[in-house]
Amino acid sequence: MESIKPPVCDKLDTLDPQLAPKIASELGLNEEEYRNVVHTQGRIPTLTELYIYSLMWSEHCSYKHSRAQLRKFSSEGPQVLQGPGENAGVISVGDGWAAAFKMESHNHPSAIEPYEGAATGVGGIIRDIFTMGARPIASLNSLRFGTLDKPRQRYLLDGAVAGIGGYGNCLGVPTVGGEIYFDRAYEGNCLINAFALGLMREENLTRAVGSGPGNPVMLIGNSTGRDGIGGASVLASQEFDEAAENKRPAVQVGDPFEEKLLIEVCLELLERGMFVALGDLGAAGLTSSASEMASRGGVGIEIDVRKVPQREAGMLPYEIMVSESQERMLAVVKPQDVASVQEACERWGVGCSLIGRITDTGRFVVIDSNLPQDRQVVADMPAEQLAADAPLYHPESSRPAYLDEAAAFDPASLGLPRDVGTLSAQLLTLLGSPNLCSREWVWRQYDHQVQASTALLPGADAAVVRVGAPGRGPISQRGLAMTTDCNGRYCWLDPYRGARIAVAESVRNLACVGAEPAAVTDCLNFGNPEKPEVFYTFEQAIDGMSEACRYFGVPVVSGNVSFYNESFGNAIYPTPTVGMVGLMDDFRRFATPAFKKAGDTIFLIGETADELGGSEYLSVLYDEVRGACPACDLELERDTSDLVRRAVAEGILASAHDVSEGGAALALAECCIAGGLGAKAAFDDGLPAAASLFSETQARFIVSVDDLAATELVSRLLEANIPYAVVGEVVEPEEGISIEGKIQVSLEEATSAFKGGL
Repeated sequence: MESIKPPVCDKLDTLDPQLAPKIASELGLNEEEYRNVVHTQGRIPTLTELYIYSLMWSEHCSYKHSRAQLRKFSSEGPQVLQGPGENAGVISVGDGWAAAFKMESHNHPSAIEPYEGAATGVGGIIRDIFTMGARPIASLNSLRFGTLDKPRQRYLLDGAVAGIGGYGNCLGVPTVGGEIYFDRAYEGNCLINAFALGLMREENLTRAVGSGPGNPVMLIGNSTGRDGIGGASVLASQEFDEAAENKRPAVQVGDPFEEKLLIEVCLELLERGMFVALGDLGAAGLTSSASEMASRGGVGIEIDVRKVPQREAGMLPYEIMVSESQERMLAVVKPQDVASVQEACERWGVGCSLIGRITDTGRFVVIDSNLPQDRQVVADMPAEQLAADAPLYHPESSRPAYLDEAAAFDPASLGLPRDVGTLSAQLLTLLGSPNLCSREWVWRQYDHQVQASTALLPGADAAVVRVGAPGRGPISQRGLAMTTDCNGRYCWLDPYRGARIAVAESVRNLACVGAEPAAVTDCLNFGNPEKPEVFYTFEQAIDGMSEACRYFGVPVVSGNVSFYNESFGNAIYPTPTVGMVGLMDDFRRFATPAFKKAGDTIFLIGETADELGGSEYLSVLYDEVRGACPACDLELERDTSDLVRRAVAEGILASAHDVSEGGAALALAECCIAGGLGAKAAFDDGLPAAASLFSETQARFIVSVDDLAATELVSRLLEANIPYAVVGEVVEPEEGISIEGKIQVSLEEATSAFKGGL
C-alpha cells in the first residue's frame, strides 16, 4: 500500500474537510465510523488522527465484528493468572511456575511474501510471550495451503516453512510441533497461525498497564521504518480483491538476531523490577501499544515522534506512529530507573530512547517537536475511546444453503470397494497423501531441541516440554504438553460440530501423552464477516467451541480472530484453530504412537460408526467433500480421554495414538511405521469395509499393551463402561500390516508411501 501523502495546506497535519472522508475510506473507515471520529474529536481529524483511528478501529485491532461472540467463552479457572485482554494468557502450572501462551495469525502478509510473513508471525508471537515476563521455550504452528499440484502453493509452503525455521532457529526457541493441511479452499488465502509458550516464576508476571503520571515512556529495540504501514487496517482487515503484489509494502521484515537481544535485555530488566509496564509493538505499532497501555491503566500518554529513532529520512508523524517495524518494545519506567535501563540496553547492544511520558489526562497525545510550538500537537484523542470503545457490530447471520445439500450426500452411493487388493492400494494412497503423510520434511528444518527443554520430539500426538531449566529457578519434574488442532473440512460441513471436534481432538492428543487439559488459546480464521453466510459459520463455531471448552473445563485465556480470508469473493473453510496446553506431573511419563515390541496386544478404544462424510478417504480417492461430518459425543470423549490419560501417566500403555483423519486403518499403519513393526489385526465391527477402515468416528484411540497390562486395561475399560475391541497384536516387521479380509501391505510399502508424500 502506498503511503497517503497529506494535501498541501497551512499546517502539515491538517486535512481539507472535502478530502478527509475520501482518505478515511481509503484507510478502511466506513462513513458512519468517520462521522463518529469527527464527533469524538469535535472537529475534522488530523491526518495522524485519521490513521490512528483507522488502525485502532480496524477489524484486526478492535474485533468489532467478533467481540460480542467472543464473550461466550469462559476465561475463568483456578489456574488462570491472566485471561484475555493482555499480550498473552497465563496459567499456574505448579511448583511456583507459570506458563504464558498465545496463538495469532499472520495470514495476509504470508500470502504476499511467505518467508517474511511467516517469520514475522513467529517473531510477533514470541514478543507477546516475553512481554508477560516469560522466557519463550516452545513454538508451534498451524498451516493451511492450497493443493500442491499448483506451483504457487508449493512456493508458499516452501517459503513459510523456511521463514518459520529461519526466524525460530536464529532466535533459539524450539519449534516442537504443529499441523499442516492442504485443500483447494486455501488456495487464495494460506493460513499461518503461530503459537508460542513461555515459562516464568509466578511472581514475575508483568502486564502492559500504564501507570504513574510523570513516568517516562521508553522505546526499546529496532529503529522505525516504513515497513508494515497499513498492515492492520488494510492488509489484515480486507479481502484480497486486487493484485496482491500491490500490497507488498505492507509486509514487515524481521531480524531474529535483534529479537534475541531484545528477549535477553527485557527479561533481565523485568527480573530486576525495572519496568512499570511492558508492551510489544505488533499490529498498528506504537499506536496500539501506547493507547492500550494508557487505556488499561486509566491514564494518558504523550509521545514525541521526533524522539523515535528512524531508519528512513523524512518520515511523517503518521508513518512513525503506525509503522509495524519489528523487534520493538514499549516500556514505562520510573524516573530513577531510566539510567539503569539505558545501561542494560547499551550493554546488550539494543536501542533505547525516551520518547514520551505518562500523563493524568486520559488523552493519547502525539507531538512533533520539529514543528513550531503552536503546531506541535498532531494528534490528541481519548485513549479509552481508541482502545476500548471501538465500534461494535452485530452482523446479519444466515444459514448457508449448501449445508443441507452437503449433509444429505450418502458416501455409499459411490459404490465403495470391498476387495483386499483395492482397499490395500487405497490405504497406501492415503498414507502418501499430503494431509496424512509424514511431516518430517517440515520439522527437520526446525531446531526442536535448543534450550534442552524438549522432552518429546515432533511426530507424536502432542509436544512435551519440561517445566523449569538449569539456572532459571528450581527444577521441577512437571511437564507441559501442547497441541494445535482443527479440521476445516468438518467446519465447512457443520461449523458447530466441527468446532466441538477441534476441542475434543486437542483433548485426545493431550491424553496420548498423559497430559491433563488446562487452558486454550485460539486462532479463528474465517472469511468476510459482513457476509451473512460467513458470519453464520463464525457464530456457530463459537457456540460449538465454547460449549466444548466449558464441558472439558478448559478456559480460553487468549486468542486471535482473523477475518477477511477471501480472494475475489471465495472464502476459506471456516477454520477455528484450537491451541491447547496440558499439565503433566512428570514430563518423562508420556506415550508415543510407535508400537514397542512384537507380541503386544492392540486395542481399539471407542466404537466405529459408518461416518465417512467429510473424510480424507472421500476427498483423496473420490474428490468429494460432502456428507455429514462425524458426530461428537463430548461425554464419550471425556471418558475415553480420561482413561487413556491416566493409563499413560501410570505407565500401563506401551503406545497410544488417537484416531482422526484417515480412520483406524491409518492410525494402525502410523503406529507400525513409527515403531518399525508390523501388525496382525481384525476389525470385526460389522460395517462395510471402507467404513470399517477409514471412517473418521471420533473418541477413538489405538493403543498397545504387554500381556501384564492387558488385563488391567480391560478391567478399567469395563469399569468405565467404555466400548473397546481387542483388534490384534504387534508382529515382526517382515509380517507387514494386515487387517483380516480387508488390508494386506508390507511395512516397506507403507513406510515408503508415508515418508515420500511431501
